Amino acid sequence: MAQKPSIPKGTRDFNPEQVAKRNYIFSTVRSAFETFGFQPIETPSFENSNTLMGKYGDEGDRLIFKILNSGDYLSKANEKAYSEKDSNTLTSSISEKALRYDLTVPFARYVVQHQNDIEFPFKRYQVQPVWRADRPQKGRFREFYQCDADVVGSDSLWQEVEFIQLYDTVFSALKLDGVTIKINNRKILSGIAEVIGASDKLIDFTVALDKLDKIGEEKVKQEMLGKGIPQSGIDKLAPLFSISGNFESQIDSLKAILSISEEGKKGIEELEFINNAISVLGLKTAKLQLDVTLARGLNYYTGAIFEVAAPEGVKMGSIGGGGRYDDLTGIFGMPNMSGVGISFGLDRIYLVLEELNLFPETVSKNVEVLFINFGNKEALFSLKAIKQLREQGIHAELYPDAAKMKKQMTHANRREIPFVVLVGDQEINSSTYTLKNMKTGVQEKVALDALISSIKRSPEGQFRT
Repeated sequence: MAQKPSIPKGTRDFNPEQVAKRNYIFSTVRSAFETFGFQPIETPSFENSNTLMGKYGDEGDRLIFKILNSGDYLSKANEKAYSEKDSNTLTSSISEKALRYDLTVPFARYVVQHQNDIEFPFKRYQVQPVWRADRPQKGRFREFYQCDADVVGSDSLWQEVEFIQLYDTVFSALKLDGVTIKINNRKILSGIAEVIGASDKLIDFTVALDKLDKIGEEKVKQEMLGKGIPQSGIDKLAPLFSISGNFESQIDSLKAILSISEEGKKGIEELEFINNAISVLGLKTAKLQLDVTLARGLNYYTGAIFEVAAPEGVKMGSIGGGGRYDDLTGIFGMPNMSGVGISFGLDRIYLVLEELNLFPETVSKNVEVLFINFGNKEALFSLKAIKQLREQGIHAELYPDAAKMKKQMTHANRREIPFVVLVGDQEINSSTYTLKNMKTGVQEKVALDALISSIKRSPEGQFRT
């Protein structure tokens, strides 16, 4: 007996209803992107390894899926690394390509490669899958979509203000009230590292701090000690872990902690500018919150950093994040190109909408009317009508086989198709159609114009997008 097929852990198949719900999120996000002036691009699913490696820190590098070279990949293998089982050195000799880890680094590569064809500032959005060799768990997959928006070629803080508004616009459109847009600034984190005497261990400091909400304060401190950050410096972090209150009061606390750090004070100024603008402009449903422990442990952030939390009571990791990355294109030979961007976590947003029952009832509907097939003559007559219904934007189809009536009606019920049309000799001779409402059981004989108008004005048929 053949073994039942399966798919890799951390990947998923999607049925028609799930795809329809995902497309609802996609279309909502894309609409907001375009309203804010972003243009779409796409990049390859895989990149040269040297494009990706070293851009996400050591932890990120370990999560990149490597692709074996085509053909006899061992022919170019580093023999010394192979014999010594040195996987890192061996990998570089047998794998020249890798699946993209995110959309930001490929975007930076795109900007550098196509810089002569781009009008700056350049606002792009991108909706494509990414891959991470992570341990699968709820809300964390090995293959998932990212929905990114970025601006390069401007260091204006008004971009950060607009991204906060963009988050608010999307989540308002999805009826997802109560999300929290957390914000911090890498300059503040650099200032804190300076104050505690760990400037040379900034990456280790931020990677550990980024795990605070996952492993707790004590384990974060243990990890910092393990990375060589002195106990005396960690003790100075105590005020950081206890900062609370509104945005303004946290800023006041930071000013006291970072009074000797010029870099830290610059970060505070940037946060104050953003918060003051949002206070004037207002948000529809989201709230902006300063989180001084937010680090987002990626190497390329240099200014504001964002993370979006689901509404209170929903157990889910971040559903969005991003930040400013002034130096990113410099690693590809294009220095002094400022950039800032955000990402929407589609799969986690899907799970949150599902848990809160926020998908519109009609989002997964497809066919509005099914024509019953009684034979070739009736089918041809039906297809003439179906053609006109489709031209009116009505989703219509013909059952392909002249099966028993019960089987066709059962098919319509299982697919939750709201209307069926029956066409026999009598209907053909009188150029009419018997329309049956599957919910009420009521049926009537109507002309084609009346058939179209009945479906369009009926609540059961009003789910065209």
